[in-house]
Amino acid sequence: MPLLITGKKFIQQLEQSGALAVKVPLEGGFEGRYQRRLRAVGYETFSITARGLGDLSAYLLGVHGIRPPHLGKKTTGQSAAVGFTYYIPPVLGYRVETLSPQSKGLLVWILEGHILSRQEVQYLAGLPKTEPQVKVVVEMGGDRVFSWMPLQQAV
Repeated sequence: MPLLITGKKFIQQLEQSGALAVKVPLEGGFEGRYQRRLRAVGYETFSITARGLGDLSAYLLGVHGIRPPHLGKKTTGQSAAVGFTYYIPPVLGYRVETLSPQSKGLLVWILEGHILSRQEVQYLAGLPKTEPQVKVVVEMGGDRVFSWMPLQQAV
């Protein structure tokens, strides 16, 4: 039985533009098929949701502080009673450094991208120019069929 979707056009468009905006059917399943095809040609995938990301440049490429839920354990002394701040390494920087030599690059698949601001979408569209090993796919909403366009056009 032949494959219904080979994904060749999708992969070519992603490699040309570096960042794509996709609209997926709401019942799901298509994004997994395209991610599987991208992994088959040599990309490593990383899926995140746009909710709660905060500052994209700090989260993806810079050392940034997080505060886990304190669960009733608060700090004492002169500081604010909101818990300790822990600093973690950049999410993309770490993954790009640990890519295998046979890998084509890192694909960042962002779910629920419709909540991102215009400035954040522009930043994601320019990210493959600053980090050539990183490709970006942002889900911008639902549609009846799986469709895509360069992320710069979606802005």
